[in-house]
Parts: sequence; C-alpha cells; structure tokens
Amino acid sequence: MNDARFPGLRRRGFLAAGTGAAALALVGCGGGTDGKADSGSGGTPKRGGRLRAAFAGGGASETLDPHLANLFADVARAKALYDKLADYGADLSAQPRLAEKWESNKGLDRWQVTLREATFHNGRPVTAKDVLYSYRRIADPKQAFRAKASLEPIDLDASRATGERAIEFVLKRPTAEFPNVLAAFGAYIVPENATGTDFDKKPIGSGPFRFVSFAPGRSAVFRRNEDYWDGAPHLDELEFVVANEESARVNALLAGQVEYAHELNPTTARAHEGRGQIEIVRLRNSAMQAFCMKTDRPPFDDKRVREAFYLIADRKELVDGALSGAGEVGNDLFGKGYEYYADGLPQREQDLDRARRLLKQAGAEKLRVTLDTSAVAAGFTEAASIFRDQAAKAGVTIDVKMGSKDSYWSDILDGGTLCCYRSGAMPIEAHISQRLLTDSTTNATKWQHKDFDALYQQAQSTRDKSGRAAVYERMQRRLYTEGGFLIWGFADWILGTARNVKGVETTAPANTLDWARFDKVWLA
Repeated sequence: MNDARFPGLRRRGFLAAGTGAAALALVGCGGGTDGKADSGSGGTPKRGGRLRAAFAGGGASETLDPHLANLFADVARAKALYDKLADYGADLSAQPRLAEKWESNKGLDRWQVTLREATFHNGRPVTAKDVLYSYRRIADPKQAFRAKASLEPIDLDASRATGERAIEFVLKRPTAEFPNVLAAFGAYIVPENATGTDFDKKPIGSGPFRFVSFAPGRSAVFRRNEDYWDGAPHLDELEFVVANEESARVNALLAGQVEYAHELNPTTARAHEGRGQIEIVRLRNSAMQAFCMKTDRPPFDDKRVREAFYLIADRKELVDGALSGAGEVGNDLFGKGYEYYADGLPQREQDLDRARRLLKQAGAEKLRVTLDTSAVAAGFTEAASIFRDQAAKAGVTIDVKMGSKDSYWSDILDGGTLCCYRSGAMPIEAHISQRLLTDSTTNATKWQHKDFDALYQQAQSTRDKSGRAAVYERMQRRLYTEGGFLIWGFADWILGTARNVKGVETTAPANTLDWARFDKVWLA
C-alpha cells in the first residue's frame, strides 16, 4: 500500500470505556435488513477476496498486543486475531464466546466457567490455564493494561482451573453481572506464557483470522482461519490500512483503494448518500452527548438548579446544531436502547418558565456559570455555544471556556462546575460503577450518595433478572430527577463501504461483538 495515499497521523479514534472515551455506541440501522448493511441484493455469502479496511491508527508505536488495544483500529485488529470469554451483544448484555457457559453459586461470589472446544492458530487447544494466564497478565500491577480495572472483582490468586476446559472464578464480593467482566474491553485470551515480544512478530490467537504481516502505522494483513470454532470467514484475506484523516479514508474508498472506511462525518455522508458510488451506513443512537454538572459544589449542589438546567435545554436544537442532525435526543439517562434502560420515563422538553421559577426558588435568578468545553470531541464547541444561547433565555449567563485537547478529560474530572461530556458503549451497570458511586474513579458529576451505593450493591447481588432490573430502574429514576448528567443526545456513527461489501452489521455498538466483525463480511 502506497503511504502517500494516507496522510500522517493527526486524528485518533480513541476507543475506551472510561471518562473521555470517544468510543461511540452504534445502535440502530442504516438501510439494510436483519441488521445488515445492504447495497443492492445481499444474496448468498460468497467466499474469497481481500477486504481492505481504512481506520485511523496510532503511528509507529502501534502494537498487536491485544491487552494494549486502545484505538478503534487496535480493537478491530485484536478481535480478528483473538477471542474473549464473552462479548457484548447489541443491547450490551454479555454473550458467550470462548466461554460455552457460566454458572454461579447461590452467594454469587463463585462462578464456574466452561470453555468451548477451540484451538489457537498453532493447533493447540484453548485451556483454562490460558485463560488464567491471560487474566493474570492483564492484572499485573506493573502493567497498565486497559482491562485491569474490569477484572478487579476477581480474586485471581484464589481462582483455579478445575479441568482442562473448566475454571472456578472466586470473586471478592457477590456479583450478579459477572459475565460483563468476561466481556470486558481488552480482556482477550492469549496462549499461556505469550510475551510482549511475541505479539508483533507472530501473534497466535484463537480468532477468525491468522497473522500474515504487520507494519505499525501502515497496515496489517491477516488470512482466513479455516479451523475457527465459529466458522471460517468468507474472506480469504483482511487488510487494515491506516488513514488518519477522514478525507484520506473517503478518498481511498472513492478511488477503490479500500472497501471499508471507518468513522465518517455527517457532511461526507450527506454528500455521498444515495449517489450510488459508495454505501453510507448510518448507525443510529450512538455516543451519549451531555453536559456534566458537579453536584458537590455551587450552584449545582442545589438540585433545583440542576432541574432548571434540564429544562433550559432544547435537545432537538442541540442535536440539529451540534451534531448536524445526525443523532437523536436524549432524556438525561445513559444507555438508550441498552439492557436495563428505563425507557418508561417521560421525554423531557424545554420549559423556560419553570426553569426561571426553579432558579428564583434557589436564589439564582441572575446565575453566571462557566461551561468548560474543547475541540477534543466533535460537536463540543458547537453544543457549548448553542446551550449558552438557550440559557440566556432563562436569565442565565454562561461563559464558555475553551480547554486543552491534551488535558481536557483530566481537567474536567475534578475541576470546574459545568462541562461538555460524552461517552461510548458500556453496560448501564458499568456506567454506574465507573461514574456514579462514591468511590468511582471517573465520577465527573461528583454524585456521591451512600444510599445510591447501597442500591448498586443490592442490584449486583440480586440473582433474579427482573428484580435486578427493578433496582436499576429505581436508580435511574433518581438520576433522572436529580442527577448531574444533562444527557441531551446520542450521535449517529457513520461508516462507508464499497457497493460490493455485504454483511456489515448495522445494529451493533462499537466495543461489541458484531462491530467490525469482518469474519461475517463478504465481497459480492
């Protein structure tokens, strides 16, 4: 691949499950049937050919170590080569992968996991020892692997293999949602004793594709794994091409140099949609878009002020202006469309009269507040200026403060009072545990309530799913009434493909099983 086609690194598509993640949830479909993108008739899957996929990359420092996966490109490559015990379905619930089944004891603090029959690319079976080695490698206190925090509930010293394909996981506390841990971002299974130097030279996984070559910051080539436990891919080969600028990805797609372009902007989509040259796949209801209010300090330590701000927001104007209409309105709760989402609450609408009354009751009629924003994420600066104008109609003066792209997420975690915020896909349970408990390390709203923490522990230890859902709904009702997240929208995520690309899943959020699932794609 000629590097001149793909300009150098300027913009990275970060994929993460924590504060500041630009990982975008992809939910909804954009023009196919059965959740598949369809350019013309799909027909019977055809075997053969090489698909070239363009992603933003990480330059010369890129690695194929799956435990270091951080960018969209990293994760797409990792899932082509490796498997996890479980992965997230379209609704962010855990689906079995290398784990054939799991079962807990009555106390929910010991889980038996049975592995399916699967082999690594060298023909060796995937065993319980490989799983324990992988998890212990991730949990190494000397390393900074992304899945470390997700695996924290497991007592890895006490956990053990009870057979070649059987593992007893001992937990530090009861956890009903333990399968979410198995599906955690970055928790890939590697062969026992695999080391860092192995991954970029000859990585051996159990995934649908085998390693052929890797040039960091340029390309990676993989070949079909005929022995894949979930069925061999349709494609002969898969090539990941690094193209950091969106314009480079689009131009490569238009020129026939690639067949799949990841992460396009709404302007590009409008310019090419329906023109017949390429297919635009719109994945609706994607990343959470929000304003984050610090609930532990003035003026947002008064819940009447928080409610007033909910009522100041014209969500449709924010979606139309900040997202160019490529999204849908939010309702101040995370995880729209995901498992346990409280979708029975009334859609909140702008009500400036009530907002003024609430501000007056709180003694904040002439409130002035600083809104931190940054060009760190698409739509942030636009959203800030739109919300400033909306607030002025309720007598609130908002001073917009531009922050550094390099330090924005760490700056707004503890500093300031109001900021622009976004998040990608994770289970609602994970959003609560990471962001809304007293001891959560990414608690940007400073929502700290011991009774709320107790409800979370109750949900964790509730075996019955309907009972657990009822507890989560109770927690969300409270957040809807007085929480610190003003969640105004969910952005579309946009992909582009050549017209002969079939089988692209259109209902799967990024970070989930069927996103970038190239083993199920074919060339017609």
